[in-house]
Amino acid sequence: MATKTQIIEFIKGRIRGGFIAIKGAFLFITSEPSGMVQFALAILLTIAGFYYKLSPTEWLFHTIAVTMVLAVEALNTAIEKLSDFVHKEQHNRIGFIKDVAAGGVFFAALGAFVIELIIFYPKIFV
Repeated sequence: MATKTQIIEFIKGRIRGGFIAIKGAFLFITSEPSGMVQFALAILLTIAGFYYKLSPTEWLFHTIAVTMVLAVEALNTAIEKLSDFVHKEQHNRIGFIKDVAAGGVFFAALGAFVIELIIFYPKIFV
């Protein structure tokens, strides 16, 4: 059984990890062009959601779509930065890794686009 000190240290570690995650998210949306664009789109779509009075189910899907794209885009950025750090010159294997990571962003963005289209098309055009 864990001691009181171990439990406290565990909780402190999780809180520290949370602050590191918040810092990473902030760095992503303030220093990376892709992060800035995706975050701006997320804000605009969220404002549109309030304007068009999304249902709870629509909010759920909207939130999943937006966070999915931001998360995958952030991971893609991390993979690109790490790849560039490990191998500064152009390399076929590194290029493949970066292309596949970008493909993950494409899938997430395509899925989010379809979700947002299903939500907003009837509200705007019908």
